[in-house]
Amino acid sequence: MTLWPRSLFGRVALIVCGGLALAHALTFWIILRERGDMGRTMMLAYLGRDVAASVAILDRVPADERRAWLPRLARQNYRYELQDAAGAAAADDDLATALRSSVAAELGAARVGAMQRAGPAALALPLRLADGSTIALRLDVPRPTVSRTTVLLLALQFLALAVAAWFGVRLAVRPLARMAAAADALTPGRGGPALDDAGPREVAQAARAFNGMQRRIEGHLAERMQILAAVSHDLQTPITRMKLRAESVADAPLRLRLLGDLDGMQALVDEGLAYARSAHAAQEMPRAVDLHALLDGLVCDAVDAGHAVRLIGRHEAPLVTRVQALRRIVGNLLDNALKFGSDVQLDVERAVDEVHIVVRDRGPGIPPDELEAVLQPFHRVEASRSRDSGGTGLGLAIAQQLALACGARLVLVNREGGGLEARLCLPLG
Repeated sequence: MTLWPRSLFGRVALIVCGGLALAHALTFWIILRERGDMGRTMMLAYLGRDVAASVAILDRVPADERRAWLPRLARQNYRYELQDAAGAAAADDDLATALRSSVAAELGAARVGAMQRAGPAALALPLRLADGSTIALRLDVPRPTVSRTTVLLLALQFLALAVAAWFGVRLAVRPLARMAAAADALTPGRGGPALDDAGPREVAQAARAFNGMQRRIEGHLAERMQILAAVSHDLQTPITRMKLRAESVADAPLRLRLLGDLDGMQALVDEGLAYARSAHAAQEMPRAVDLHALLDGLVCDAVDAGHAVRLIGRHEAPLVTRVQALRRIVGNLLDNALKFGSDVQLDVERAVDEVHIVVRDRGPGIPPDELEAVLQPFHRVEASRSRDSGGTGLGLAIAQQLALACGARLVLVNREGGGLEARLCLPLG
């Protein structure tokens, strides 16, 4: 099945055009057969009378003048010869028998010999003249033939049908391609273009169903983000009151444990609010930014905080993007690298139509089967619930959400020798 197309368009086009080609071939074969049968029927209808008339002329022509008359009596499918086809094999098929019977019915059986083979597609019928001499009637077996004009017209007809079938299949498959493109363009927080519901009834119905599904998905995501933001916001007040009450606990070790738990809760609430806000990052207007200055500022902030971070490479041309979202993405990736690894470096690499911002570290990395899962909210690699070891599970999820808002790709890869590489691929232009 290597010749079987992989696309629906190719398969439907192959089936339709193949069916048309087969139908055209059968039609062509039927035409040839009908023309052959018609030629044989017409030959049987007039052969006997014409041969009888020709023999009557040769009977009355002097023997020395008969050779000159033979070309005048020849027809397209048969002619007369003075020599006899003696020793030739007898022909007893249906066509040969019918041709002999037609001649014998007009000329008389006594003057007609046995039909003989004169070649692969030729017959010879001996005929006796009135003076006792013999001539041979050479017949070419009727074969169906088609003129070049007919072949050209049939080819043009098939070409027209194939073009019409191609356009018909393309018209039928195009809505599926548009729907697939719209589904690929559908991203959380950004939505996607609505499908045009113009066209045939079935296409319009599918487009309206897809647009409704898109609206329901966006509504569900917006509702989920609102709930997360509302819960995270409302938890801040009771956490603050609990902190104030924990300060009055006389038992110092117990007070410290309570305050630590409350700090962990506060961090989770803050990241929950940050994740909820990331859903609206697509609303930020893109603007030009000096990428090197932005990254250098983030690296300098990390160095001022006592971390060892290096910036390698630079991108000179201004980059049009959502600046605040980009700053938060790189900041989250740097924080994640500094928290779980060492020897952190920030690389800027130029691709064909992209600029890559790569955060590399030397740490434990991430198990290969969890490289995709860690980009989901609240997924932590470590089973421990400790905030110091496992985190909240929202840092990379926020970076992924913001990357989608910027039209970028975030790819995580384990480094050889240990560590993680977080690659942010930003489109240029």
